[in-house]
Amino acid sequence: QVQLVESGGGLVQAGGSLRLSCVVSGLTFSTYVMGWYRQAPGKEREFVASIPWSGGSTVYADSVKGRFTCSRDNAKNTVYLQMNSLKPEDTAIYYCYARRSGTPNYWGQGTQVTVSS
Repeated sequence: QVQLVESGGGLVQAGGSLRLSCVVSGLTFSTYVMGWYRQAPGKEREFVASIPWSGGSTVYADSVKGRFTCSRDNAKNTVYLQMNSLKPEDTAIYYCYARRSGTPNYWGQGTQVTVSS
């Protein structure tokens, strides 16, 4: 059974930082592209970041470039999202995902991030 479990969300003031973690089990973690999406109230789910199995060539949405850093630890089956300089518009539920190619194959349950102004 594949499980992706996010943690690290919470309430933070604008300009603050949070670090999200996603622990994965039930699949060969090092063979999957990992990443993050988010969904704000009333909006569609949107791509945030992705990182290949090797950890290189990380891709970011324009809205988070320079503020967010996605990383992974294949020994711990964990992917991270370091979020700095947070803005109220970053408020959303953040979901991690795993995919081999194309669309995501597996999703986590999500973790709420709320940024107050």
